[in-house]
Amino acid sequence: MLVHTVYFWLKPEITAAQRAEFRQGVESLAGIKAVDRLYVGTPAKTTKRPIIDDSYAFALTVVCKDVAAHDEYQVDPIHLKFIEQFKTYWNKVQIYDAA
Repeated sequence: MLVHTVYFWLKPEITAAQRAEFRQGVESLAGIKAVDRLYVGTPAKTTKRPIIDDSYAFALTVVCKDVAAHDEYQVDPIHLKFIEQFKTYWNKVQIYDAA
């Protein structure tokens, strides 16, 4: 199994409508055949602690069967379309992959 976690920091000028459109775009990644499970969220309203970073706008977690499936996900047309359509919306992306 491979867990691909992506954090997005959107540009401050992004409107509420654009944020909703971005979320729909992220959720569309669930249509990729190589994806076993996909979760999308925003920072939780948990108690603030120094070790928590809630400065991101959206978090995406994708679970794939293995590294080969992850590699398929990366080049899937749905994923490439998402990047092309929304890359101007973010000013930072951070990725963590775990196997």
